[in-house]
Amino acid sequence: MQTNEFLKKAKPQDASKLKVSIVAAKFHSDVTDPMVEGALKALKEWNVKAKNITVRRVYGSFDLPFAAALAIKKDKPNAVIAIGCIVKGETKHDEYIAGAVFKGLTDLSIWHKLPVSCGVLTVNDLKQAKARSTGKTNHGEKAAIAALEAALLK
Repeated sequence: MQTNEFLKKAKPQDASKLKVSIVAAKFHSDVTDPMVEGALKALKEWNVKAKNITVRRVYGSFDLPFAAALAIKKDKPNAVIAIGCIVKGETKHDEYIAGAVFKGLTDLSIWHKLPVSCGVLTVNDLKQAKARSTGKTNHGEKAAIAALEAALLK
């Protein structure tokens, strides 16, 4: 399925009763800020009330599972959207970070029986990251839609 097909098939539903927490990395903010904007746009389109949205910022993607756990405890959301960007470097550092982040977010989702959507880009360079964080391929928007669809299953 192509990226645009995903967004076309996800028709906005009434999510006005949901509470949503967004946890986002500040590292690579030129990538993560537009993704947060995309997530907020999707939440608005799905009628999530502004008062029911919390945004928490942490330094980097490695910190997202902790921030998501804190959001679950403090905000009591129906869904969490994690947003970050991990860029490949000269070593395998990116693989270790990505593996830890993805496992941490998955574990939280299972333990709390709560959608924790992973809007964490894993890319080879910033050019790829910027292409996936804006416009019609905004992965923040896609992560928000995934979280909302899962939360509405309950």
